[in-house]
Amino acid sequence: MRLPGRIAAVLAVALGTAVASAGPAKKEDLLEIPKVPKDGVICFALYTVHRNILKLTAQLYPLEDGDPRTVRLEIQKDGGWTPVAETQIVNPGWTAPFRVEGWDMTREVPYRVRHGESAFYEGIIRKDPVEKDSVVVVAFTGNSIYPGHGGDIPKTDIIENVKKINPDLLFFSGDQVYDHNRHYAYWLKFGRDFGEIIRQYPTVTIPDDHDVGHPNLWGAGGKQSFVAAGDDGGYFKPIEYVKEVERAQTSHLPDPYDPTPVERGLGVYYTALNWGGIGFAILEDRKFKSGPRGLIPQMGPRPDHIVDPTYDPKRLDVPGAVLLGERQLRFLRAWGADWRGVEMKAALSQTIFCGGAHLHGSRNNRLYADLDSNGWPQTGRNQALAELRRAFAFHLAGDQHLATIFHHGIDDWNDAGWSFCVPSIANLYLRWWAPTEPGKNRLPGAPEYTGEFLDGFGNKVTLYAVANPTAEENRDKLTTRAAGYGVVRFNKKDRTITMECWPRNVDVAAPDAKQYPGWPMTISQLDNYGRKAAAYLPTLTVQGMENPVVQVIDESDGDLVYTLRIRGASFRPKVFRKGTYTVRVGDGEGRTKEMKGVQALDPDAAGELKVDF
Repeated sequence: MRLPGRIAAVLAVALGTAVASAGPAKKEDLLEIPKVPKDGVICFALYTVHRNILKLTAQLYPLEDGDPRTVRLEIQKDGGWTPVAETQIVNPGWTAPFRVEGWDMTREVPYRVRHGESAFYEGIIRKDPVEKDSVVVVAFTGNSIYPGHGGDIPKTDIIENVKKINPDLLFFSGDQVYDHNRHYAYWLKFGRDFGEIIRQYPTVTIPDDHDVGHPNLWGAGGKQSFVAAGDDGGYFKPIEYVKEVERAQTSHLPDPYDPTPVERGLGVYYTALNWGGIGFAILEDRKFKSGPRGLIPQMGPRPDHIVDPTYDPKRLDVPGAVLLGERQLRFLRAWGADWRGVEMKAALSQTIFCGGAHLHGSRNNRLYADLDSNGWPQTGRNQALAELRRAFAFHLAGDQHLATIFHHGIDDWNDAGWSFCVPSIANLYLRWWAPTEPGKNRLPGAPEYTGEFLDGFGNKVTLYAVANPTAEENRDKLTTRAAGYGVVRFNKKDRTITMECWPRNVDVAAPDAKQYPGWPMTISQLDNYGRKAAAYLPTLTVQGMENPVVQVIDESDGDLVYTLRIRGASFRPKVFRKGTYTVRVGDGEGRTKEMKGVQALDPDAAGELKVDF
């Protein structure tokens, strides 16, 4: 999101740049890199573990000439510390990435990163929580540090609440950094603020626009942008700067699905993470996305903001406009069909697949469409949702500075999956969901701003909850800037997904603790393929295998309808047209039985198909 002039001015003051001061007092530099002793040069470390491969990246402060450029990883074993890996520090950025194969995911292991003979940084590599019925993710976005946004308020409330929640995974969806030129200095502050929890839990961090020095980002496959706004597509900052950012924030993620670089040698990080029996797809919303400048007529003060009420949303969906891109769509298709070791699926990305706000920056600035959102381009948006629903995948994201729950539709309302956009840690740029007409088909007693709507691109969306900022601002507590974080609980036993949305400075363990209005909310895993059935296949009765994976393929065109690990041993597959289908049933590891020519039945017709292992 591009900063309006008054906010840009606040940033300039906070950064000590372009300041006209009436007095000689020097402005505090919030990003001054502290001078640390030799034993404190390791600031923090992030890690993930996926299919017995540990990826860990240690972040160091600047070293002096003559300091070692080698960093070691050690684990606690038999009462002592045993080296398991060694790596070279990568500069610029002072990162130390480790990759350890054959990691035992069944044990909790204390670790320490060691530099030289005196610097140690300790943490815990958690064991894979596959035995837990409920897997918990705490999710964040938008980490402004500036006083005008409440960002100077200590993060201790978040740290203490995360400890009480005791999650299985942390997810930072983007804008961990809000300085467009000093990512490294801001990233060190991020580590100082959140390192206490990051050292204890596996963590996914993905960079968004501000992290790579952009007000908005349309990456266009890595090409060079020639305007600071970036709306012509590509990256405006030097490519080495972007590489440094991605190295710091993503080198600890599982290996990319397809590591082929995009233009100018920029890497990719989209990948899968299996943790606790939940399969996560980690996406790059903006790396392949087209810029709007020159693709569509400008209908506002800038190419991405449409303020002309006479515009035609269909004309925005121009041929050639890309959202996730073919590479990520192929990844999602493969990921959605791969259920090895997982029971439920979710996508983690920067932002949600719709225009999720009406008022931007102030209550007087109504946008009819915002092309920075993932509601555009519509064809790409629908392709992404179609792939996610093939896996009954839930979507968790951030970026919008506004917490929402949406049920998305492609051809009809609610025929695709659900998304939860979490609130900002500290809210730099306020947005509001403020429809001009009441929503249709609302839940009984629900507010008029909920229900079925068309977003600014004509996409079908159903809003269930929103945490709008209030009229007054209270920077001491951040609550009226709609700041906070999200919690998602994946219950594998019940196959449900519970969304929680917590304001800042609320003790989650207090008996009277209240979330934002509309939360918590629980949905079924099956709700993420909300399309209504036109017919059903015979009920599958499986013997000799519990919780098998069921895959349905339409024989008329060979298209994969969906893949799902069911709960129990019986399942009645829904389909969306009459005809014959191929059904595969197996354990997800290769033990499979296939049945061809399975005839679809009317919804009120009964049938059974026994599958014996």
